Amino acid sequence: MSSTRKKLWINGQAVDGESGIAPLVSVNPANGAVNYEVATAGSTLVDAAVRNAEDAVRSKAWRQMLPPQRAAILSRIADGMERRGDELAKLQMMENGKVWRECQVQVKSAAATFRYYAAVCETTGSEVTPSRGDYLSMSVYEPYGVVAAITPWNSPMTMEAQKVAPALAAGNAVVLKPSEITPSTALVLAEIASQAGLPAGILNVLPGTGALVGAALVEHPKVRMVSFTGGTESGRRIAETAARKLMPVALELGGKSPHIVFNDAPVDAAVAALAGGIFEGSGQSCVAGSRAFVQRGIYDELVTKLVATARALKVDLPDAAGAEMGPLATFTHRDKVASMVDTARLAGADILVGGHRPDVSNLAAGAYYLPTVVAGITNQAAIAQQEIFGPVLCVIPFDDEADLITQANDTAFGLASGVWTRDYQRAWRVARALQAGTVWINTYKQLSIATPFGGFKDSGIGREKGINGMRLYQQAKGIYFGMSALA
Repeated sequence: MSSTRKKLWINGQAVDGESGIAPLVSVNPANGAVNYEVATAGSTLVDAAVRNAEDAVRSKAWRQMLPPQRAAILSRIADGMERRGDELAKLQMMENGKVWRECQVQVKSAAATFRYYAAVCETTGSEVTPSRGDYLSMSVYEPYGVVAAITPWNSPMTMEAQKVAPALAAGNAVVLKPSEITPSTALVLAEIASQAGLPAGILNVLPGTGALVGAALVEHPKVRMVSFTGGTESGRRIAETAARKLMPVALELGGKSPHIVFNDAPVDAAVAALAGGIFEGSGQSCVAGSRAFVQRGIYDELVTKLVATARALKVDLPDAAGAEMGPLATFTHRDKVASMVDTARLAGADILVGGHRPDVSNLAAGAYYLPTVVAGITNQAAIAQQEIFGPVLCVIPFDDEADLITQANDTAFGLASGVWTRDYQRAWRVARALQAGTVWINTYKQLSIATPFGGFKDSGIGREKGINGMRLYQQAKGIYFGMSALA
């Protein structure tokens, strides 16, 4: 373990953690080794960070900064992320076990998000609204002030960029609480932002637990908006607090996404997409296609090929050449996934492949779990209804379109979905009938920062990304100019 403890970032500088609160201990899930310690905040430092952010966001230096100037800072942040890309990718790999190739892709995606919102910041205008009298009326958009951004451990870099970039573009100050499992990329982002010219106090980073730091942030009276990505139950607690404060929230929560294959689909392409949609990132994705609905006419053929594909995936150390799947992010989470599969097995489910840890010596010390395909269940089975957040795919046959839509929508969640068919009229009908915020047709997990993203039902409220992703962090104000002659 490094003898240097990573520090918090408050008001433009690195600071020590709060006295009396134990630091976070970062553990590499690939081998169980301790990476380093990370200082953590408590209520005192949360209050200090929020009050510094409040002062900074009200200062002339930030409040009167023109959009092109804010956009230039965002672009320089993107430059800095690219320059330190290998460092950021390595930190994420060490903390959550994503394979090296995916970590590199996510650094580029995060930098591109800052570039996108630099452009949105500089080019998106206010509106002159149609008048209904002798006046000129217009809508302008103001920042909320201090925004709390709370991010998950599965894709920290992209999630941090997806919240911080539009919130800054909108003119807010941000207090960012990264997951206690993956705190380091956020700390590097704060350094990069400072070097890019972001005024002190506009971006603060407070590692710590959700129960302590997250709750204190959401409760703080100076925090006027919260953006959270994570579990549905945590989202409910945040929403309850926000309701008491009359504070807006954006909540991107859990999923149990249906990935649908009709008889006329190209089977090989669908198999590849099904495997990628659940096994990439070890299944630790909110949009993972974790329920595969396959029409009976091709069920046997597709499942046979899917099992062969899962068995052939290279599960290895995340920096090994050709590694396609690394460990799960923590040992506790790996054990939870294993327990859910074991429970399904005891209830009579067929585990067609996987269902256990890899039996190879070089992975024995890590939090690995093999790609798993579960069959012999109905959509009512617990494993088909609960979010597993691991490399576990439930395969369920269906008969016709009506049967399919009923089953696919029979879940508390509604984040994403996929449809495979050559019939575009059917694709359109099914896409409109699915209760999900995103529908992919003959593809899966294609994501664009320019396209709004969010969930239906228990998968959350609000939409991130796109031009309106900046408006998410602003409030509209109407201004009227009287046009009558003054006496």
